[in-house]
Parts: sequence; C-alpha cells; structure tokens
Amino acid sequence: MQIFPAIDIRGGKCVRLRQGDYAQETVFGDDPADMARRWVSQGAERLHLVDLDGAKAGHPVNSESVRKVVAAAGVPCQLGGGLRTEAQVRAALDDGVDRVILSTRALYDPLWFRGVCDLFPGRVILGLDAKHGKVATNGWLELSERSALELAREAAVSPIAGIVYTDISRDGMMQGPNFAAYSELLAAVETPVFASGGISTLEQVRQLAKTGVTGCVIGRAIYEGQLDLRQVIAQVAVP
Repeated sequence: MQIFPAIDIRGGKCVRLRQGDYAQETVFGDDPADMARRWVSQGAERLHLVDLDGAKAGHPVNSESVRKVVAAAGVPCQLGGGLRTEAQVRAALDDGVDRVILSTRALYDPLWFRGVCDLFPGRVILGLDAKHGKVATNGWLELSERSALELAREAAVSPIAGIVYTDISRDGMMQGPNFAAYSELLAAVETPVFASGGISTLEQVRQLAKTGVTGCVIGRAIYEGQLDLRQVIAQVAVP
C-alpha cells in the first residue's frame, strides 16, 4: 500500500484543517517545500498536495508554492484544489505534478471530466469528498445531493488513475477512517482507491491495507507526532 504524506497549502504555508473547516486551521510550517523535503527524507516516495485557497476560490492560487514543492521533493506529487479548466490541468502537469485531483467540476460537468481524462489518461484522480455519503464541493463548503458511490461509478468508466475518498467528518480529527465507506467503494468500482481522513494509528494503517485500498493519505497524525512516517512506511512494506 502506498503512503502519501499530505501537504495542504494556504497562504503559502503548510497547514491542516479540522473537518475541512477553514476557521479551524493549524499552521505547521512557513515553507511547504521544506516540509516536502522532511517527508521525503523520512522515506516518502510520493506526496499529496492540496491548494486550499484554490479549492475555495475555484482556481489555482498557490501555484508558485506547488512548483517549489515539486522541485524540492523529487518524488511524484499529486495535486488537488481549484483545478476547473483544461488549461489549469495542463499547467499543473507542465509544472511537474504527476497527477491531478479533480473534484468539484467532475460533479457538475461529467462530460468535461470525461474529456480531460481522455486527454490525460492515467493522470487524473477523482477527488471524492463526502459527508454522510453525499459529495461535498467547492473546498468542502457545499454539500450536494449526489451520492458518492454514484459519482464513483460514473467516473470509473474513464481512464482515471484512481479515486481518493475523503470522509470529511473524519478529516483532521484522528478518530480513524471510515472503513465501511471504503469497503462499499471497493465493491462498487474496479479502479484503485486511496483512503484519506482520520488515519491516526498503525493498526488503522494495517486494517486499511487489508481492505484492498491502493494507498492512504496521512496528514495531522504525522504532523503532530502521533504517527512516525518511517514506521508507517515500514509497516506497509512488510509482506
């Protein structure tokens, strides 16, 4: 199972939110590129980047910080947050991002999403952010009436690289992931699934590996020292 340390960028700084609430922000570093070097030095082979300002504004905001992270990391980085046009997707990939994560417009404009996936096969991930099984959009500020499973099934027919599923109610709370939601999603689609939200113990990492998810995104737990990234990576490397 792949491990993705999360680097969420707001105002050019590395931060974490609780349950996606912009009013509940903790700053963990003034330089996201330094944070990237830190996680890579501890064994990270890939990173999960989010432009939080971009997600809220509806267009990329922290592109310069993202470019610096990609250059400093030297490992594949996937990026989400505010990518709503083909030009923005292309620019992110040209900046060295390995994969882009599309969420809001994937919900509201499935034909556009399909077209972008066809243009960049294997380089688009569906960002499925949900609360009580419903899809959230616009930086998690709005909750739609669409079922997360329904959107996942629609997206899975395109040549996507996978689906990163975040249970917003668990994100940043370190209360454990929503195992039932991952089991449902894995049963519904054949594309790779990445877990995100609430992961805080090695036992939870082990349980996620058993579910069949391809990878997991870990944030607050490694920033606050509840999990040691080296130990997490060693854990999933054991046959």
